[in-house]
Amino acid sequence: MLDKNGIAKRIAQEVEDGYYVNLGIGIPTLVANYVRDDINVEFQSENGILGMGPFPFDGEEDADLINAGKQTITALPGASYFDSATSFAMIRGKHVDLTILGAMEVAENGDIANWKIPGKMVKGMGGAMDLVASAENIIVAMMHTNRAGESKLLKKCSLPLTGVGCVKKIVTNLAVLEVTDKGFLLIERAPGVTVNEIIEATEGALIVNGEIPEMNI
Repeated sequence: MLDKNGIAKRIAQEVEDGYYVNLGIGIPTLVANYVRDDINVEFQSENGILGMGPFPFDGEEDADLINAGKQTITALPGASYFDSATSFAMIRGKHVDLTILGAMEVAENGDIANWKIPGKMVKGMGGAMDLVASAENIIVAMMHTNRAGESKLLKKCSLPLTGVGCVKKIVTNLAVLEVTDKGFLLIERAPGVTVNEIIEATEGALIVNGEIPEMNI
């Protein structure tokens, strides 16, 4: 079973040379720490930076450099800063190759709910709706179940939707899954996790074809 850093390490394998990548709040922000050194990747944050680097070491933080989640970050040589209008022009103009988001729920058809739990105070949707509406490649980083042990990979989302039919791939603490027109296709399982454990933790339709390899992280 993976922890949050393990999920980020596996997703980092999906990042290719030359990609422009947007990292959502939570687990996705960790992905920048694990991208291979031999490729060039530009990380974009909707609060107005292109060229984010890994998180700073303790004592080296710059309070003026933050991501969309208000975490301190580093900037790589050549990074640029701009206003939100320019940032969202990049996003809405489909100039981002890969969007990595967290989620509270994902449905078997690729619907995603990641911005609001009814009855709880939220500041707003932020850039999530624009990201899922504009990106053609969306990977979700999430835990497979909630704290009560209930599946977060569902037949149908119960929470307010952020986007419809947009998620392409999901990496959880248990598995890597692709979204197909027939449901979640199991691609890989986390080290030490059995296929039966994944089946039991998945409410939505799960497709298991043949032997499922362990993740290589």
